[in-house]
Amino acid sequence: MQDGPASASLVPALRPIAPKPTTKRRHWLWGGAALLVLALAGIAWSQIWMAQPTVVTVEIATLAPVTRVLAVNGRIAAVRSIDVRSVVSGSLISLPVAEGDVVEENQILAQVDAAAQNAAVRQAMAALDAALVAQQQATEVYERAIALGSNIARSELEANAHAFESAEREVARLSALLDQAQIVLESYTIPAPVAGTVLELNADVGQIIGPTARMLTLADLNEIRVEADVDEAYATQIAAGQPAVLQLAGNTETHQGHVSFVSNRVDETTGGLAIKISFDAPVAAPVGLTVTTNIIVDRRDAALTVPRTALVNGDAVFVVKDGMAILQPIAVVEWPAARLIAKSGLEQGNAVIIDATGISDGQPIAVDEP
Repeated sequence: MQDGPASASLVPALRPIAPKPTTKRRHWLWGGAALLVLALAGIAWSQIWMAQPTVVTVEIATLAPVTRVLAVNGRIAAVRSIDVRSVVSGSLISLPVAEGDVVEENQILAQVDAAAQNAAVRQAMAALDAALVAQQQATEVYERAIALGSNIARSELEANAHAFESAEREVARLSALLDQAQIVLESYTIPAPVAGTVLELNADVGQIIGPTARMLTLADLNEIRVEADVDEAYATQIAAGQPAVLQLAGNTETHQGHVSFVSNRVDETTGGLAIKISFDAPVAAPVGLTVTTNIIVDRRDAALTVPRTALVNGDAVFVVKDGMAILQPIAVVEWPAARLIAKSGLEQGNAVIIDATGISDGQPIAVDEP
């Protein structure tokens, strides 16, 4: 056997095998790409949105008649109202009136027990009677002494004259005491000082009354008015003679009136200024009824006004110029109302943004067309 070359074994070439991508890695790649797309879309959308002007509602400043009104709540009160008290102290034995009764002037309202005072009157009368007897005796003695002329000693004549004068003075003194006792006796009977209606009764038969206790309130309801308080912030704006429109609680009808009284003093405790408003025509209403009153403080034939919602810090408004909101300083008459009178800074024809909330100076805006 011939030796030949040895047969070489076939060995495959050694090559690196690429790893297969996993499914999890593909998901991360797709998720990242999706997030990137959403972020870019959000940025693009916000840019588009921010580029759009804010839509606002405006009103054109126009001269028009304006009435400035102050609304206050008051209550019906009688023009003439009297608190009746007893000038003497004692037990109330008679009270022939009731709350709501209409009485005439000098009609008896009450009677206080006057037994003790009647006794005082009788005592004064008795003392006066005795003094009158003594006066009569002194007069007779004095007249006889005068008739005797020179036949009576001068000293005796003078003594008789002195006794006569003393008797006269005593009669005068006791007459005054009797008058006083009778006057006090009359005070135990309490008449109506004026004609009117018994508004309030604060006494009962058997009760001890006196000068410090209000027995009843008497008022003339033929003439009534409204009494109210105005906040001190508007005290200098209210004046007598200003017209007013009044509405009684529970009624839709209105009545014309006017401010008839303005106090010169502000209550330090409440900060209120007392005013009174009279009706121009007679009105029937119970005392104490609530009345809503609009006092006309100012009337102008032509003025520029702005809504309170348009104000920025109380001294400026936004007006529309060339598609932008421009902050424009103005001065207004501050008043408790939804619309305010512009004193300066606003011109006729200005387009005023009604609601200034969220608006900034120079901001692009678009006017909402009605």
